[in-house]
Amino acid sequence: MPTHTEMPGAAPVRPVDLVTYQDGAIVSRILLKRAGGTMTLFAFDEGQSLSEHTAPFDAVAHVLDGEADITIAGTPLRASAGDAVLMPANQPHAVSAPARFKMLLTMIRSA
Repeated sequence: MPTHTEMPGAAPVRPVDLVTYQDGAIVSRILLKRAGGTMTLFAFDEGQSLSEHTAPFDAVAHVLDGEADITIAGTPLRASAGDAVLMPANQPHAVSAPARFKMLLTMIRSA
């Protein structure tokens, strides 16, 4: 069931404008949550990170603003605004902010 935090239907939106930075924090906002997957916006303040973890589903991190350091199965990557990175299911990954950045994370729940 859609919630008030989801993006509006049948209307253009700028995802980068739907989440704001907060000093010393990671801010997240779910845009869509369905049985088939989720779309979540994140705004990372400089120095913030998500420690290494695994997920049972593929996820795509699309950087909307700034640059992100993403490590997948021990391989470090730098992704800039406009870049998208596939984080494959069951591979350890971590995300950190060398400076403030925003990303849209799309998780695909499928076998």
